[in-house]
Amino acid sequence: MEELYQEFIIELYKNPLNFGKIENADYHAQIFNSTCGDMIDLFIKVKDGVITEAKFTGKGCAISQASSSLFTGYLKGKKVSELDKITKDDALGLIKINLEKNPSRMRCALLPLEALKKALRSP
Repeated sequence: MEELYQEFIIELYKNPLNFGKIENADYHAQIFNSTCGDMIDLFIKVKDGVITEAKFTGKGCAISQASSSLFTGYLKGKKVSELDKITKDDALGLIKINLEKNPSRMRCALLPLEALKKALRSP
């Protein structure tokens, strides 16, 4: 099963979902992973306290790009008031690959969560 999901990760890397910028985003943050060079920009649009659109741009490994693709989809429909409750385990659960033995790849998978936390702190 994990092998099939790894193929899905590669497909998301080649054809990411939710890729692009949102003009006049309500929340935006850029995160750079100095360890490996991965970078993402996260854009979030909100209406009536609910995320209506979430997109990302960036470059990096298959894990960071696939994770960003899945994470932006996960955010849609969430209340802004609930965003600070999203955990590392929630974000890693989206990628469905055990990264415990590879901490550098785990950081790649957590880039979109890190971007969200940064975006929520920004005015």
